Amino acid sequence: MSTTFQLDTATSRANPTPQPMKRLTVPAIKRRKSDGKTDEPLVMLTAYTARQAQLLDPHCDMLLVGDSLGQVIYGLPSTLPVTLDMMIAHGAAVVRGSYHALVIVDMPFGAYEASPQDAFRAASRIMAETGAAAVKLEGGQAIAETIAFLSARGIPVMAHVGLTPQAVNALGGYAARGRSQEEHEKILADGKAVADAGAFAMVVEGVVEPIAVALTGAVEVPVIGIGASAQCDGQVLVTEDMLGMFERVPRFVKRYGDMAGYISETAANYASEVRSRAFPTEAQTYQPKS
Repeated sequence: MSTTFQLDTATSRANPTPQPMKRLTVPAIKRRKSDGKTDEPLVMLTAYTARQAQLLDPHCDMLLVGDSLGQVIYGLPSTLPVTLDMMIAHGAAVVRGSYHALVIVDMPFGAYEASPQDAFRAASRIMAETGAAAVKLEGGQAIAETIAFLSARGIPVMAHVGLTPQAVNALGGYAARGRSQEEHEKILADGKAVADAGAFAMVVEGVVEPIAVALTGAVEVPVIGIGASAQCDGQVLVTEDMLGMFERVPRFVKRYGDMAGYISETAANYASEVRSRAFPTEAQTYQPKS
């Protein structure tokens, strides 16, 4: 039995409550793709906080604690300044706030590139200090040895190929990848390499659609698309993008809500009531007992 956290305004906002549901496992996610196809696509969204995890958990197969939190939460210009400690703090919060979805934590830039041994040290910290089920790292053929090293030592790895944000400086920006035949072949080779190395699944980001379709059919593990194709084995988006929290989002984002507008309108109503002394009322204050 796992644990989730529900609001309890009488005490604190996080109060552990057991839930009669087993959390999804890495093998269960991997089994969703059989004989090269996935009948029901996998659902993945990013989560950075316990409360966000609570709300998303019932609807998702996987929750990704993405290093996108650097931009979304901290206002950083890219994912590059994100630290291992930041990822661990947010990863632990998401695990505490969920009970159903498989939780995966991004390994930040600089935590795994130097050597498989460095990657193991960082990944083992993430696993031990967050309770997450897996880590995610970016790269293809160049990182396959590291994926094999981690997988052989009991650390499940989700790979990430195509547009890899941690390599934004080398790539020259966030444009879609795979428009040349050379790049097309490299992305397919990267995907096959990480699957062969033991990745239990992979994200393919920002590639022209034929590549995503070809890669999904070429590997036995689930391929999760973002800016890729509906024919992938699943999809992931940054939750705040999907909710409409930002004015500018990548082309591949569909806004399913207007949370920024709702928050702004709600804050304006609050400010108006404070300034007019309409809030708080007797219902929100403590009166002497008669």
